Amino acid sequence: MKKLLIYLRDYKKESILGPLFKLLEASFELIVPLVVAAMIDTGIGSGDKGYIWRQCAVMAALGLIGLVCAVTAQYFAAKAAVGFATKLRHGLFAHIQSLSFSQMDREGTSTLITRMTSDINQVQSGVNLVLRLFLRSPFIVFGAMIMAFTVDVKAALIFVVVIPVLSVIVFGIMLVSIPLFKKVQGRLDGVMGITRENLTGVRVIRAFGEEEHETGKFDAETDALKHMQTFAGKISALMNPLTYVVINAGLVALIYVGALQVEEGILSQGQVIALVNYMSQILVELVKLANLIITVTKAVACGNRIQTIFEIPAGMDDGAQAGGQAEAGKKSGRTESSVPAESGADSARGTVEFDHVSLRYHKGGEEALTDIHFKAARGATIGVIGGTGSGKSSLVNLIPRFYDVEKGSVKVDGRDVREYSLSELRDKIGIVMQKAVLFKGTIRDNLLWGNENADDGELWDALRTAQAEEFVLQKKDGLDERIEQEGRNLSGGQKQRLSIARALVKKPEILILDDSASALDYATDAALRKSIREMPGETTVFIVSQRASSLLHADLIIVLDDGEVAGMGTHKELLENCEVYQEIYYSQFERSEEEAAQNAERR
Repeated sequence: MKKLLIYLRDYKKESILGPLFKLLEASFELIVPLVVAAMIDTGIGSGDKGYIWRQCAVMAALGLIGLVCAVTAQYFAAKAAVGFATKLRHGLFAHIQSLSFSQMDREGTSTLITRMTSDINQVQSGVNLVLRLFLRSPFIVFGAMIMAFTVDVKAALIFVVVIPVLSVIVFGIMLVSIPLFKKVQGRLDGVMGITRENLTGVRVIRAFGEEEHETGKFDAETDALKHMQTFAGKISALMNPLTYVVINAGLVALIYVGALQVEEGILSQGQVIALVNYMSQILVELVKLANLIITVTKAVACGNRIQTIFEIPAGMDDGAQAGGQAEAGKKSGRTESSVPAESGADSARGTVEFDHVSLRYHKGGEEALTDIHFKAARGATIGVIGGTGSGKSSLVNLIPRFYDVEKGSVKVDGRDVREYSLSELRDKIGIVMQKAVLFKGTIRDNLLWGNENADDGELWDALRTAQAEEFVLQKKDGLDERIEQEGRNLSGGQKQRLSIARALVKKPEILILDDSASALDYATDAALRKSIREMPGETTVFIVSQRASSLLHADLIIVLDDGEVAGMGTHKELLENCEVYQEIYYSQFERSEEEAAQNAERR
């Protein structure tokens, strides 16, 4: 939590002025009991109404000045707290963006969302209250005790007993509460996860009639959260009654001792009232302090959770900034020396080489890919096929370096991808993920993600190649047609074609289509692949597909089986000597249909 306070450094002035004005307000508040005592002893005792009115005016002035100080302190505290939360949120978001895919998979989307929203809001409230009350409440408590000593030493000894007892209660409950509130936030992550799953998968849930099952899961998770919050709340709820008991016991003792001393003529009635007021001030401030500590314990627990995300190192070093590449190569199993500068010449542009690559998502887990070795020449079309979970997406995700290899190396343009800066590497690559992701805005806005400087002619060319021109022309506003979040107002095939067009706008050296035509019919799929082959330039294309027909034209087809290469070659070669490919192909085409499929592909 302490490390997060660096985000307050731009609000040093507000962080000082807020507590300072609160201390000024507290100073004026400590004077009030003395004014009341003088009013009772001098004004009421002698019947001097003029003196009473003058003291009332003094009290009103003290109250007004205190109000101005309080409002000023609140302004500075709120400004610092909101600014702190804003910078913290920006910093956390930027750090999450630097995490690798595997780290995000391990942490989970729901817990990252909770930390970005609920946790930061709790920390913001904690900072606000700390700036307002953390110095004020102790100042009032110990200030009241000191002022009590100026009135009467014997009576003030009661304060010396009461305050340590209250401190033990307050800080003891705080120590118990902090880990409990941390567990509460953990349970909140679970509720967030289930809520997110249900909202994103609501159609599937209804299609299979699983509403009752999901409702039961949600109820179980929320009940667990409720019980945890109730238990933590019961511990925190002990704060107020225990402090009231101690304070009221102190008041009883104070009135008893004060009455005896008034009877003996040692104290005046006004002085006893002043002592009672100081004890009451301590009561009020300790209640505030108790509530502050409850909020601060939640804030500390949430701050620690946020800090755990910051402590996750960036998923991968940027090649342009990372040092010791040779040493990194040794550790990762690379045996070849770095490619010299001239290897990036035009002869190597657009080439992709997998040099005995192995991939493991988590330490200790099984290998997702094992000893993958091939080279794609510039302008070649590489097909990747295999059963579900065979590692097809894992293979192509290594090219833009979404994951780092464990052994071997992946080279683009003759250079290891780890030697590129991430921006330089990914500028060369256009990728269309398995799930078509569109953002809220217009069709034009989404396409310009590929190249923000593209003109309308380039956008239409990309749409034409992606077989999306026809349905965009049918839209009332054309390129300015509005798209809802995740493209909810488009069909699956339309979303996929727009995603492909977005990648084509970039005019990449390497184009990766990761099962991105699964929602297209065979005719549209064939037209798409034909138009991609006819694109100007020599773009290296990787096509991941479950359809054998989509790969008939590929220069090289890689057949994967459980993370290993089961076969590699052209369609004709694989059909002759690769059992896995034969099984896939003939499960989709009858042997008599083979020739017809090839003819359709040629057309």
